[in-house]
Amino acid sequence: MAKNVEELLTLQPVVMKQLQTIFDKNRLAHAYIFDGEKGTGKADIMHFFVKLMLCEQPSGNVPCETCRNCKRVDSGNHPNIHQIYPDGQFIKIDQMRELIGEMKMVGVEEGRKIYVLHHADRLNTASANMILKFLEEPEGEVTAILLTEQMQSILPTIRSRCQHIKFQKMPRHVLLKHLQENNISHSMASTVSMMTNELETAIFLANDEQFALARKTVLKLVEAIRQNVHEALLIVHEEWLPHFKEKSEMEQALDLLLFAYRDIVSIKANPEAACTYPDMLPLFKEVALYSTYERLSNQMESILQARASLQRNMNRTLLMEQLMLNLQEGYTFV
Repeated sequence: MAKNVEELLTLQPVVMKQLQTIFDKNRLAHAYIFDGEKGTGKADIMHFFVKLMLCEQPSGNVPCETCRNCKRVDSGNHPNIHQIYPDGQFIKIDQMRELIGEMKMVGVEEGRKIYVLHHADRLNTASANMILKFLEEPEGEVTAILLTEQMQSILPTIRSRCQHIKFQKMPRHVLLKHLQENNISHSMASTVSMMTNELETAIFLANDEQFALARKTVLKLVEAIRQNVHEALLIVHEEWLPHFKEKSEMEQALDLLLFAYRDIVSIKANPEAACTYPDMLPLFKEVALYSTYERLSNQMESILQARASLQRNMNRTLLMEQLMLNLQEGYTFV
């Protein structure tokens, strides 16, 4: 994943500029919350920021990478850095007690002390109250960095004492680049990048045979809907229903179906639009040519209604038969 400064700037340009400005103007706060979804680079940028704060000779708000402190941060052996991970389900009070004890000790190293709480939303009540007291009365040069994917689960009293650093989702073009660097085809990368923003999950989906089969079945159905309702119903009964037996599988398949119609709308508006299914461009251009925006909007609404009915445990066979009729209704043939 992203390691060097250029990659981090591409991944999170706003966050990087924010942290570099804080450092440049010597406005370091005593506590930060790094808030963002999995895959947004929180750990990598935390590593960069910690290294920048401890670097002996930073240049241009970038750590030098060669001084003793930079090398110790990279190796995980800097005595002034303490990282806490959940012990099981929670970060427990004994972990906080030990951390605070270490932070208050007069260490062999001068300079700033830094502690990092990974999954800070998993502080239990006792440990959260203990860290709250330490946040209110930090001793000396101390910086806390709390990493979380669930900002709302952190106590408001803790949130109010930390500077909030909001991480945005990975830009789709960056995710596509990483996927293609992992030898994933442009077509598959375009599809999985619509399903998830997290690189590891995207790579898993791209290499998963079940997902590849789902993608193929959905696109086959889109083509059949264009032909006639009988062909579409045949695919539903012979392929769709046997393949998508679990509710989660059906949800994913309906999402993939919705993305197909979104592609057609995008292509109708702009033939050069980026698509979820670039390998289907010739067919989608033809469908777009003979469809109206109103018709396409109704088709997407039908898919969304089917997804909602699935949540209400509607019979899946009836659900899909009704969806095929709704998608077929009013279709203009060529």
